[in-house]
Amino acid sequence: MAFDRVSAGRKGRRASRVCRQAILIVSYFSASGQSRIAARGSGPAAGCAAGAVGFFGIVCYNSREVSTVYDELTEVDIRKMQEEIDYRVNILRPKLLEDVKVARSFGDLSENFEYKAAKREKNRNDSRVRYLERMISTARVISAGSAPDVVGLFDKLVIYDEEEQDERTIQIVTTLRQNALEGLISKESPVGRAVMGRRAGDRVRVEVSEDYSYYIVIRSVEKGKDDASMDISRF
Repeated sequence: MAFDRVSAGRKGRRASRVCRQAILIVSYFSASGQSRIAARGSGPAAGCAAGAVGFFGIVCYNSREVSTVYDELTEVDIRKMQEEIDYRVNILRPKLLEDVKVARSFGDLSENFEYKAAKREKNRNDSRVRYLERMISTARVISAGSAPDVVGLFDKLVIYDEEEQDERTIQIVTTLRQNALEGLISKESPVGRAVMGRRAGDRVRVEVSEDYSYYIVIRSVEKGKDDASMDISRF
């Protein structure tokens, strides 16, 4: 499925259909993409000369200040993250620690594959817990509600890509639940930013970069809600 793209030339665009899909996945998390978003925005992040991006936001550096742009997440996002933390800390971590202990008893650690594998799984679990805790601590909680006649979070849209001359069905979601392959598009992605607050029938410009943009038409809007049916991303 193709929803977004990065190359400007016609030949280049045809050759980069996979990139069109990928940019929706990385548009929020890439250092260059996020820096452009912050620089074009308003508030404390505007005018950032450079930035360091983590999954929980961007830290912008300039000569005067250091500021952080937070993820905007819903209460359901927060609850889902806390539930996963509780499972990983209270159930999975003790099991992984026991696996490491058992594997260590097998002997020489330098050639002990079981020990290395068990330690890797333990570290991976700990890393995921730290990531989720950072997401919660830096999140800005937002409401999923929107006016009945405009595009908002969790709404399903049928869009028409004028350049590709095809139609797609997408759903606008928070960054934490995006999955471009399934049509779940972050509100922070180029397409998400273009359609949020617009109406059925609108022709909107999708800004991929400073050098490239294209147009889509919103054919229809089906209002949605945050019913907790979508899993959070497994980064």
